[in-house]
Amino acid sequence: MRGILQSLTILGALATVSTSALAASREGVTLPDSQKVGEKELVLNGIGIREATIFNVNVYVAGLYVEEKTGDAAKIISPEATKKILMHFVRDVDASDIQGAYNEGFEKNADGKMAALKDRVAKLNSWMADMKKGDKMSITYVAGQGVTVNVKGKDKGTIEGADFAKVMFTIFFGPKPPNSDLKEGMLGQKK
Repeated sequence: MRGILQSLTILGALATVSTSALAASREGVTLPDSQKVGEKELVLNGIGIREATIFNVNVYVAGLYVEEKTGDAAKIISPEATKKILMHFVRDVDASDIQGAYNEGFEKNADGKMAALKDRVAKLNSWMADMKKGDKMSITYVAGQGVTVNVKGKDKGTIEGADFAKVMFTIFFGPKPPNSDLKEGMLGQKK
């Protein structure tokens, strides 16, 4: 009887591991369950897919990492907590297309404050590169430091300002996201 109980315990543990691994996969991309930022261990909140064009072409799979899981977009947008978006590209994308998407996102979400953000958006765009299928990019926010951008495994720099961070995360989680699957997936509202 004891051997059966041990076997059931092991099977239960394996089922839990398999379920969490499945929850961290979309479109053949598996993202880690956590990311370390400084001394903080962030947990995967959810995964979404960035689609583009009228044909809904998949561009990247993105995971949102937060200090504490939440489905509340306002908490994510708030520039008080450490957070990270990790993007894994599932197709080749030119730097100019990425720059255009950021420009459009900031224009739609800056609420009349684009003039104050213009130079910082230009700096962000200067760091963009052509992305190939399998390449990764991340944006990480740490309060008091700013938004650090990593492209293909290299930190490009940090853009200061809670105002910039707020608009950056509003692009993804505000009322005008690039597409609903991306927002809902990263908020953990879509499997």
